[in-house]
Amino acid sequence: MTALGPIPPAWGWRRPGAGRAVHVTAGTEYQATTVQAAGLYPFTAGSGAPLLGVPIGRHQLWGESVLLDPFEWLNAGLITNTGVFVLGQPGAGKSALAKRLVMGMAATGAQILILGDTKPDYSRVVQHLDGQVIRVGRGLDRINPLDAGPLGTVLSRMSGPDADQLRLEIRGRRLTLLIALCMLVRDGGQVSNTEEVVLGRVVDLLAERRTGDPVIPDVLAVLDQGPDTIRAAARATSAADYRRRIDDLVATLRLLCEGTLAGVFDGPTSTPIDLSAKAVSIDISRVAAAGDKLVAAAMLSTWSYGYAVIDAAAVLADQSLAPRRRHLAIMDELWRALRGAPGLVEPADALTRLSRNLGVAQIMLTHSLDDLDALASDEDRAKGRGMAERCAIKVLAALPGRELDRISQMVRLSVPERDMVASWAAPEALVPGAMHPGRGKYLVKTGERAGMPVALHLVGEELALYDTDAAVRAGAR
Repeated sequence: MTALGPIPPAWGWRRPGAGRAVHVTAGTEYQATTVQAAGLYPFTAGSGAPLLGVPIGRHQLWGESVLLDPFEWLNAGLITNTGVFVLGQPGAGKSALAKRLVMGMAATGAQILILGDTKPDYSRVVQHLDGQVIRVGRGLDRINPLDAGPLGTVLSRMSGPDADQLRLEIRGRRLTLLIALCMLVRDGGQVSNTEEVVLGRVVDLLAERRTGDPVIPDVLAVLDQGPDTIRAAARATSAADYRRRIDDLVATLRLLCEGTLAGVFDGPTSTPIDLSAKAVSIDISRVAAAGDKLVAAAMLSTWSYGYAVIDAAAVLADQSLAPRRRHLAIMDELWRALRGAPGLVEPADALTRLSRNLGVAQIMLTHSLDDLDALASDEDRAKGRGMAERCAIKVLAALPGRELDRISQMVRLSVPERDMVASWAAPEALVPGAMHPGRGKYLVKTGERAGMPVALHLVGEELALYDTDAAVRAGAR
């Protein structure tokens, strides 16, 4: 009880010296465990962000920590698959988010696979984790498209029906990648049915010889020799007819060894992936400047080789020869591989479709849905959109309104959510030294739920480790 009354109003008494406040802002809400906030429990509240995974920032409305881990969210029933699709303008912080997840999930035991680092943005992070960095390029490391990789090592320890099944899987991978590379060299020209049958028979013949993993020059040698089984596959009636039927195929394969791709895919794999490594980055930045064709070939090969690692780990676990592992695969600059030639979406789609069954989470990053619409055919565009739509977690960084109109066809956005993401796309005024309004801000969407706006703040070593602008600043001095 006071002289002015029993209870003051919310902003204090309207009187000089009575503690009047012009404005009282709402308090910031924080979330903590009952152990950390025992003195406040049960009076804490939050927005419902799950406390499962790697801290990726604070909720922009409530201030509580937001955590993300596709595996943990799947186990908790929050999502139906482990795919993550990140979309945002260049420089908005897409790779910073991916690197935060890389560091956090590596700490919880997941094996990190950077399948084609084009800039390279991730190699320093992998080195920081004492992982393996493979640098692919002319005069550097090579990747053999026909290399069975770790699957071949696993096969040598198996027998019976399981071994036969794995041999068929290795055969299918070799043939699929070989056909994809041929299509790439032909600028989208299809491989005929006869050529596919011939390549399959050549792959079988080389496998029967059991002289290690074949290379593309071995395929050319078998075609040049033209044994009876290969001529029968080509349905050739004479030696001249056989040459006529395989001329285009031979010319295509020779381009892989002697054309612009020479020195990258025409020999044995020089540095095999270490199955036990905590993290692996396949750095293809040296070939990135050589054009989309070489980049697409490098990415397709690294994806195939990387998923061979995942398959091998799963087979070893099934055979009780190794503990079961979880894998996080980063597929950045995805669009550069998919637009290399018509039909290249098919092998990428096949690799990513069974991620949940293989114990792998994928983070696919791109700048715009225009990247997917730039694919060569309607079929490729439909499959590319399907790859994005299948991802249970969608992360939207700074995007303009036109882009958000198209994204709304894939994931439901409320008007406030749309306005928020659009506000991150460009500063209201150009002020030197000011931070871009969308830097490190993301809207995390799962299903039909309301999105979680998150602000990521880098700390400690992250500031230097995740910096993608260092080269630009150095060149400006």
